[in-house]
Amino acid sequence: MNIKEIKLIFTAVGLGVLLAGCQTLDAYTQESKTSDATKGAIIGAVSGAVIGLASGDDAVERRQRALIGAGVGALAGGAIGNYQDKQEAKLREELQGTGVSVTRIGDNITLNMPGNITFASNSSDLSPQFFDVLTSVAKVLKEFNKTVVEVAGHTDSDGTDAYNLSLSQRRAAAVSQYLQNQQINPQRLITIGVGEARPVADNSTAAGKQLNRRVEITMVPVTG
Repeated sequence: MNIKEIKLIFTAVGLGVLLAGCQTLDAYTQESKTSDATKGAIIGAVSGAVIGLASGDDAVERRQRALIGAGVGALAGGAIGNYQDKQEAKLREELQGTGVSVTRIGDNITLNMPGNITFASNSSDLSPQFFDVLTSVAKVLKEFNKTVVEVAGHTDSDGTDAYNLSLSQRRAAAVSQYLQNQQINPQRLITIGVGEARPVADNSTAAGKQLNRRVEITMVPVTG
């Protein structure tokens, strides 16, 4: 067996594990499934794209240290998974029927908020129907305060790279500001715009573009 064949086997095994760990609950049918967004992300992984926090581990670790220094107790051992299990269950309960998917990857929880419920096309103004969703998210974040929260804005490929990066930053900032207005500690928040760099669907179709026009909120446990 040559090196190329070995690499292909490890890639297949790794993707199988990732698929098994990336099940989401359909907000309407209540059936567990692998979301289109997750499938798109996994396809991206094969081509070399990075799956995970847009801001990177270093940014999260700096926030974790700051929160611990400010008196937020760190989680350790089995308490980490248990804490996130409870938070995940609460998020699924609060967001049922909203169109927001809840995805668990390891101890991180990501909310994927597609373009049809977040912002109008070409706008960073929050859509009215988005207010209740974010209020529900803030409610859970206040209850489970031992997490760093990354708010990442994404766009489709329409427009220039520079414009899309700016638009995604403004959208992420709008969501972050709303959460702060709901009394979420700004020290917990990492706000980042990714532009069109991390598509999860095909930008050549209207449906794909809508999936790519999204905000993702990822909750990472505070650990020592």
